[in-house]
Amino acid sequence: MPFTVLDTISIPGDPLKPNDDAFGHIDTAAVVLDGATSLGDPLMPGDSDAAWIAHFGARRLMAHAGGGDAPRDALRHTLADAERSFLALRKRAPAENWEIPLASMVFVTRNETGFDFLWFGDCAGLLKRPSRPVETLGDSFASKTREAERARKLAKQTGLAPTTNARGPEFMPALRKARNRVNTGTHWAFSPDPRAADFVEARSVTAPIGSHLLLASDGFLALVTDYGRYTPDTLIGRALAKGLGFLADEVREIEDADPQGHKHPRFKKSDDATAILLTLA
Repeated sequence: MPFTVLDTISIPGDPLKPNDDAFGHIDTAAVVLDGATSLGDPLMPGDSDAAWIAHFGARRLMAHAGGGDAPRDALRHTLADAERSFLALRKRAPAENWEIPLASMVFVTRNETGFDFLWFGDCAGLLKRPSRPVETLGDSFASKTREAERARKLAKQTGLAPTTNARGPEFMPALRKARNRVNTGTHWAFSPDPRAADFVEARSVTAPIGSHLLLASDGFLALVTDYGRYTPDTLIGRALAKGLGFLADEVREIEDADPQGHKHPRFKKSDDATAILLTLA
């Protein structure tokens, strides 16, 4: 049984910088990846290690899923592909863990009763079954609350607006310290490390034909988690009624009205925003 793609959107947070989000889809699978903003000079060719891991991952995940791999096997094989490419193309070995390219992910594959749902980090899904309330899938809603509090705390400590310069010397030590803990204990991410497949969060979700599924990066879901413009139910309803482009425009309108992050604390004025709207056909 296939997915039918109703709409897609992916816009960079800054039109002059690479889009560190990526998405992919085939009849039986779909993925959204959100590359973690680099905290130093790139190790890989190109302008952004975050864009590299996200776009590489989206391509290879769809290739392995399309080849018939089970979901976790497709992920493991993709991470092994990323490891080989990283070792072959990197300019040097990373000195610390924070230099390794990482991404959040939500990856779905169709099955006979619904779909398998795998995720890392704060990409998430919204599921609307016919005549049922929307169900949230993933960790984005809890993690974004924590991120906003970190931005608010750091701004208070430094006396700077939260969006002043997330990569500046005032914020960088704290960001690197947090990044160094990824893939070392309980917090794992999509990365050039096949071991991460053992730690991916996974659910098998039952959903009937005619259900709608929205997969999105946290930059898109900020309409709910950060800005309070929508609830999960009204967001997916507006996506079906108006389209994802309409919602992406709303994200930017809110951010343009609060460029320094005083009303909505965050580490950058605008984040990359990506979403796929599917129906179970």
